[in-house]
Amino acid sequence: MAPKPTKNPPFITFEGGEGAGKTTVISRIAELIQARNGQEIVFTREPGGVPSAESIRQVILGQQIDSLTETLLFAAARREHLVEKILPALSKGQPVFCDRFINSSVVYQGLVRGVGVNEVLEVNRFATEGLMPNLTIFLDVSPKVGLERVSARGDKDKNRFDSEELDFHQKVRDGFLDLQKQNSERIVRINSEQPLDSVVKAVVDLILAKFPDEFVLK
Repeated sequence: MAPKPTKNPPFITFEGGEGAGKTTVISRIAELIQARNGQEIVFTREPGGVPSAESIRQVILGQQIDSLTETLLFAAARREHLVEKILPALSKGQPVFCDRFINSSVVYQGLVRGVGVNEVLEVNRFATEGLMPNLTIFLDVSPKVGLERVSARGDKDKNRFDSEELDFHQKVRDGFLDLQKQNSERIVRINSEQPLDSVVKAVVDLILAKFPDEFVLK
């Protein structure tokens, strides 16, 4: 059984399509919040974050697999990540900022791959023992702009999701937009086609407004 948090530090996730800028925005937030706040924040990603989940990541992103297998592997990687990194950090009172979480599975596998939203949610509720983020930041970018960004960064970090057709990425965006409308209290949309500094400021302002007691910049 996974350890349960004894405190309630924020668990914040970042979602969006390919090229939304999640990794870049999170790294900038680390500089602005963690350095000035003096508080240790855990920054991590999915699939991955710990060695066992990173190994599963290589399978998921590196080769074509059945959609249900893909769903189960994401859930397995998420379970390892949760037990080994997220829950231990939260139990110590450390905020966790995570690049992707359950909402990605709901959109990519549940909606776009056609596995089914309820089926994906059921598998992931079992894997996470019902843990959900306090806040999800949806970095919204049009598929065209997102794929241009992916292309500009070269083949080094490109994976099979990046190589999907434009229609796939449009369905991903539509899925996130629908999910945000259905969960507007937890999921907040931010236009990530703005200049990077504007996106980072919008995200930081949102986090400080949502959690004024946890993040006080010095």
